[in-house]
Amino acid sequence: MEELARELDCLDSAVRSRSLVESMPGLRPFNMHCHTFYSYNGYGYSPTHIAALAAKLGWRSAGLVDFDVLDGVDEFLNACAALRVPAAAGMETRVYVPELADSEINSPGEPGIAYHLGMRFRSSRVPAEWKSFAADLKAKANARTRQVVEKVNTVLPEIALDFDAEAEARTPAGNVTERHICSAYREMAEKRFSGTELEEFWTGKIGEFSADAVKLEGKIRSKLMKQGGVGYIAPKPENFPTLEEMNAFVRGCGAIPTVAWLNGLSAGENDVDALLDLHQKYGAGAVTLIPDRNWRAADEAKSAKLVAELDRFVAACAARNLPLLAGTEMNAPGQLLNDDFSIPQLIKHLDVFCAGVDAFAK
Repeated sequence: MEELARELDCLDSAVRSRSLVESMPGLRPFNMHCHTFYSYNGYGYSPTHIAALAAKLGWRSAGLVDFDVLDGVDEFLNACAALRVPAAAGMETRVYVPELADSEINSPGEPGIAYHLGMRFRSSRVPAEWKSFAADLKAKANARTRQVVEKVNTVLPEIALDFDAEAEARTPAGNVTERHICSAYREMAEKRFSGTELEEFWTGKIGEFSADAVKLEGKIRSKLMKQGGVGYIAPKPENFPTLEEMNAFVRGCGAIPTVAWLNGLSAGENDVDALLDLHQKYGAGAVTLIPDRNWRAADEAKSAKLVAELDRFVAACAARNLPLLAGTEMNAPGQLLNDDFSIPQLIKHLDVFCAGVDAFAK
């Protein structure tokens, strides 16, 4: 109590905010959006590792979210149950939204395409009538990544990757993502070159080099696999399920369609009520968001804009009684293990985030 008292009276406002949160009865950290190595985790964590981490850090709850597969759900829920960690499991994918075909939503530069989730899946097993749909999601995702590798190999012949070998080596069920192959290209180059040769190789291929592995992989992805890069694959509506189709699958598995919100700055997200009306029309029962990217920006003006959009969106969801599931993703190195809700930008929404956690995690 003496230490807490000193912190509450500290001249540093950040320390005071942190201690205020720590003094709230029953408050514990949580993370309701954790990718695992069944898609990609920035730290290489398995579903079991996420559960153990949640127990070690005393999380209020934990949420698994993997891209395009439910492979880790049983492992995660069983581990959380054994450790007595309240938990929820989900799947994230991309969908086509016909009503917003001409508007960017939450996938930058890709009109009509949206990241979307189902949450509170109870099992990795899919009902018989939905098995082909689930298999198709994974197959199409892998086909896209395989095509990316084929394209990027044409400009990186010195370190060309064998897709099937990487799929076997990097993820237990063969669900390979762009982030996996960025790591593979970086590692392959480090085996082939060293010192100035390595720097010259990447500078020649992508125009720059960084000794920081995280930054270098980010540059490889942005220069070679995103818009303008040789490996970029422009999304076509026929390559993704529609929002309505995905939600039917989610409900068919006994789970809850969940909106993925980015930051409110795109044409598709800016009209909050229209966006939520559309999603609720197709059965959305919750929303997921990544708080750390909704206030942190390089300049003060951008940060203020992000916070204003966050405030507006949280209020809109609360008015509709839509649970908000906050998390950090953990699908890139350096992302937080759990959010710091003591900061002024987030502490005002803490009660809403906690209510969302308690509504979903069992």
